[in-house]
Amino acid sequence: MHEITDYIGRFAPSPTGQLHFGSLVTALGSYLQARAHHGRWLLRIDDIDPLREPPGTAFQIIRTLEHYGLFWDEEILYQSQRHDAYREILHTLWKEGVCYHCHCSRHRLHDLGGVYDNHCRHREPLTNNVTPFDKESAWRLIQQHPVYHFEDVIQGTYYSKSTSIVLEDMIIHRKGNLFAYNLVTVIDDNYQGVTEVVRGADLLDPTLRQISLHKQLNLPIPRYAHLPLVINHDGNKLSKQNHAHALPDTDPRPVIIDALRFLNQPIIAGWQDYSLTSLLEIAIAQWSPSEILKQNHQQQRYE
Repeated sequence: MHEITDYIGRFAPSPTGQLHFGSLVTALGSYLQARAHHGRWLLRIDDIDPLREPPGTAFQIIRTLEHYGLFWDEEILYQSQRHDAYREILHTLWKEGVCYHCHCSRHRLHDLGGVYDNHCRHREPLTNNVTPFDKESAWRLIQQHPVYHFEDVIQGTYYSKSTSIVLEDMIIHRKGNLFAYNLVTVIDDNYQGVTEVVRGADLLDPTLRQISLHKQLNLPIPRYAHLPLVINHDGNKLSKQNHAHALPDTDPRPVIIDALRFLNQPIIAGWQDYSLTSLLEIAIAQWSPSEILKQNHQQQRYE
């Protein structure tokens, strides 16, 4: 495989629940891609929504990754410890006059069909005299760098499904004084020097916004590689919201084999005779992202 110099990948789970099989597929795909390129693989805990994060979940995620042999490089980065950096960038955007408070309710957005009409852009002057951090309103960034498509390492060219969404002023700071996912992801991917983001295909649309933010902040844009989603027996994405079962703490090897099978990677004959470390080393040597989409993943159901 062609080696990418100074490759840095990452796995960035939100601690809103324990890791499940879909999480493992994402973590494993990201890990194998980094290791196959002789790069670094980082772990970031995206803990920006404390009301949705059960105590101890971050610790459980870390222990589960260790149990499955997915060890990271460098110290774990916790987004909850990065608030000063986020505020500094938000203040800069505010001073530049490129963002504004949005007071629209969820009910109004629902009535609009879920796509914001930039209603609040002209409701208040873009001035430093207005206190920026207001718990009763969100911040929106004036869209100046719309992105309609991008090249994905796995999915190929991905096009936005809606021009209206592309042109929408996105939220960069949420009501209740919470930082928006898209903004902090871009900030921290740049901070950590991430060169390629490997994650689930449910984040294809947010990637368009994140590339736009990279351009707004004049930051280098990483490559993106989106893995197919694991679905449950009801045809829905396997997720914490759908009460997916936590990964078992028994022998990790058969679960790793299942994840490799889902990613359409060569299955190691006689894998029972290998240690977990050896199994992962073989998986790294055989890793082939180009094979991932060569089977119908919609037929693979779990749970």
